[in-house]
Amino acid sequence: MRAAHFRHYVAMPDWPQPLVQPDHLIGQLGAPDLVVLDVRWSLERGAEREAYLAGHVPGAEFVDLDLELAGPAGPRGRHPLPPVESFVASMRRHGVSTGSQVVVYDEVTGAAARAWWMLRAAGHRRVAVLDGGLQAYLEAGGRLTGERPAPRSGDFQAEGFEGWVEADGLETCRDRGSVVVDARARARYQGQPNPLDPRPGHLPGAVSLPWTDLFDRGRLRPAAELRHLLGDAGPEDRPVVVYCGSGVTSCAVLLALEVAGGRPGQLYPGSWSEWAADPGRPVRNPMDG
Repeated sequence: MRAAHFRHYVAMPDWPQPLVQPDHLIGQLGAPDLVVLDVRWSLERGAEREAYLAGHVPGAEFVDLDLELAGPAGPRGRHPLPPVESFVASMRRHGVSTGSQVVVYDEVTGAAARAWWMLRAAGHRRVAVLDGGLQAYLEAGGRLTGERPAPRSGDFQAEGFEGWVEADGLETCRDRGSVVVDARARARYQGQPNPLDPRPGHLPGAVSLPWTDLFDRGRLRPAAELRHLLGDAGPEDRPVVVYCGSGVTSCAVLLALEVAGGRPGQLYPGSWSEWAADPGRPVRNPMDG
């Protein structure tokens, strides 16, 4: 079993972390150390490259979640972690260097949070999610362009990912006091059939906290509200392990934990797509009575 670690990240003083507001980003576009990553993606269509080509934040690079923020789908789930070497190569192609300030955005689908979490888990501290995503940027007066940024290469480095746990390590985490949080829609947690799920239900002992509850009209709720909602995951002194369908939207819960005060959290990347696909693993389905 891979040891699971949680690293506490310290915000850099020159940029808001881990969220950045649209007006701040607009005022900093073109800064030499800024790298903007467009991570638009949807569960139905996958990576939204065509939307990026039609219009994106000036200077933004497009990141394909399925190809660059995940390994091939298979027994480890639909979006397992990729080899760190391929992630490093991808970030370098997009111009990310050790000193880069990275801003990631999407259309509030959880994809930007996945990119944020992976960069943080790889040791890069200067990364923030655009609060409210592309819509909030446009409402703040931001403009879009169809022009691709000039190629640039970065010197990003990483030796591995921290802050995650494998399926076989979940029981150990629970024994050590962690709370397992299911970030999917509550209907899926309660066992209603879904074509995405190998089996309906949830991990035994997991608590339900839909990631969408943490947002209000596309923006993360204020820290005090988040602390109240996250209280459903148990006392604040208990760390959490978060899963969802395939390890994407659960990263939004980890982002909320950071905004709410830095409560320790870990990602189970395989999530339900890995767990439920193995008939030997137990499943709790409330609809079975």
